[in-house]
Amino acid sequence: MNSSVIAVDASPSVVGVADKPQSPTRDPHWVKWLLVSLGLGWFTVLLLLPLATIFIQALRPGFSFFWQAISDPDALSALGLTALVTLCSVPLNVLFGLAAAWAIARFRFPGRQWLITLIDLPFSVSPVIAGLMLVLLFGSRGWFGDWLSEHDIKVIFATPGIILATTFITVPFVVRELLPQMEARGPEEEEAAIMLGASGLQMFWRVTLPGIRWSLMYGVLLCTARAVGEFGAVSVVSGHIRGQTNTLPLHIEILYNEYQTGAAFAVASLLALFGIFTLVGETLLNRLRGRTPSSHRKP
Repeated sequence: MNSSVIAVDASPSVVGVADKPQSPTRDPHWVKWLLVSLGLGWFTVLLLLPLATIFIQALRPGFSFFWQAISDPDALSALGLTALVTLCSVPLNVLFGLAAAWAIARFRFPGRQWLITLIDLPFSVSPVIAGLMLVLLFGSRGWFGDWLSEHDIKVIFATPGIILATTFITVPFVVRELLPQMEARGPEEEEAAIMLGASGLQMFWRVTLPGIRWSLMYGVLLCTARAVGEFGAVSVVSGHIRGQTNTLPLHIEILYNEYQTGAAFAVASLLALFGIFTLVGETLLNRLRGRTPSSHRKP
């Protein structure tokens, strides 16, 4: 009887203990640290250093000078006008954003794609062009200029023109935050509420609004930040009337052009602080949104 000798290869590839494959997304450590260093360096040069420079230059002449600059009557007038314009333009965009997002997400109608394109128009058109457009419409030689003059209504070089310009520039922010959320949720819950006897207003307050509240707050935050810092369109329609039609960005420009650098940086620090608060608010909203129980929200 011939005994057969079977040679067994004890290598891991034969017995089934294969080497663990390297992940295709696993990069060498030097690549990771290089990318991190580049990101932090870019962030420091473009954001942290300019931001720190604003506060250093604002406080260099002393706190008394800083307080005098921000409490100047022209600065207070610019601050008040900025707040007024923001309080008018943001609610208008909230109403329009809710209506437009509802119409686009829930209905199919002729011109739907054109409406989406028009909503994105302020993103693709220079703010200066938007201001010139308003001048051609409501200026003394514009399409409605004669009618406005006959009724003693002043739009350009006045507060209404600044509100219109700011509202136009900030149109997309609320809509673009609400639309993806409303399309992802679908109409099922709203249809169920209607079938159970809820009115349209009850359905909106108890079903629709709770489902989109985080997107709405995020859109309002972005819209507010954009309205406060708008410069180009407002610069065209304001007329740069000191103490009357100057918002904070325009007031900063005037101070800088008059070589009042310390005062310009002092007023600019107010806008910088608002920008920091906006970033903090954005972070808080993201954290609160992430803590929302999954049973009460849809992807």
